[in-house]
Amino acid sequence: MIKVKIINRKKSMIVVTGATGHLGNVLTRKLLENGENLKVVARSSTDLKPLEGLNVEIVEGDIQDVNSLINAFHGAEIVYHLAGLVSILPDTDGRLNQVNVIGTRNVVDACLKTGVKRLIYTSSIHALKEPPHGIPIDETCSFEPQYSRGGYDQSKARASLEVLRGVDKGLDAVLVCPSGVIGPYDYRVSQMGQLFVNFLKGNQRAYIDGAYDFVDVRDVADGIILASKYGRSGETYILSGETIEVHELMLYLEEITGMRAPRFKMPLWFVKAVSKFSPIYYKFSKSKPLFTSYSIDVLNSNCKISSKKARNELGFSPRPLKESIKDSVEWFK
Repeated sequence: MIKVKIINRKKSMIVVTGATGHLGNVLTRKLLENGENLKVVARSSTDLKPLEGLNVEIVEGDIQDVNSLINAFHGAEIVYHLAGLVSILPDTDGRLNQVNVIGTRNVVDACLKTGVKRLIYTSSIHALKEPPHGIPIDETCSFEPQYSRGGYDQSKARASLEVLRGVDKGLDAVLVCPSGVIGPYDYRVSQMGQLFVNFLKGNQRAYIDGAYDFVDVRDVADGIILASKYGRSGETYILSGETIEVHELMLYLEEITGMRAPRFKMPLWFVKAVSKFSPIYYKFSKSKPLFTSYSIDVLNSNCKISSKKARNELGFSPRPLKESIKDSVEWFK
């Protein structure tokens, strides 16, 4: 294992954006376990339940307000930037661009203005240009927004380029790209979390063909901390886990819950046709989106993802995926 850079972070001030999100609150817990002096940036309207009982300083701020970030970042040694929007729906109102791209630009500018020693940005595997099926997705794949699958992918690719722009200006920054994140402490209920909830309630009546790479949220949080310690400035590290087919996932959920998995497989052509109208349905039903044109494309995309670089340079070591699925189900119960 190559370990090329270590920052002595003990008792230095660390700032986290997006600390109330799924990955953000798990990272916050990990940092506190390590004895870190922690400050989190949150909007006044943010539900702080994921941070309940945690010994953190909460500073009011918004990544869309660069002045609030400058105020929050003063004296910070390291900033972990996780705040952002995740969506499998089209970016019809420009919110993904405003929050993910402009927000990240503001974080970078605030880091440069306040002299933050290191920025760790959580991007996404979807931000990378996807090669054809069979060719591994690794760090040789670049951030090219014009080749993105949808609004979310494009916004994360453009946000990643904003971080690299900061590196060109002298900012010490590292990027990490997780694959599909699952695991406990999913307070806001992610898309995969919603699937688990639906299954537990007996509402998962059918499934579709597809597969994807999923990784435990706790292992991603560990990988982010490892990136802050050993990551090389300007470099990207993929944090991925294991690939699982949708049908295999359903059968494993049946095994660990004792509840019958759906046996009906919806034809892909039918799902793709119906998915064109799903944004309208989800808008009026106010339910969490699961099957959209974007999510169906992802489940049938190239999911041959390599975390070899992160394993070799950072010591990243994700746990077995079935353990993560089981822990997710237990947490939601």
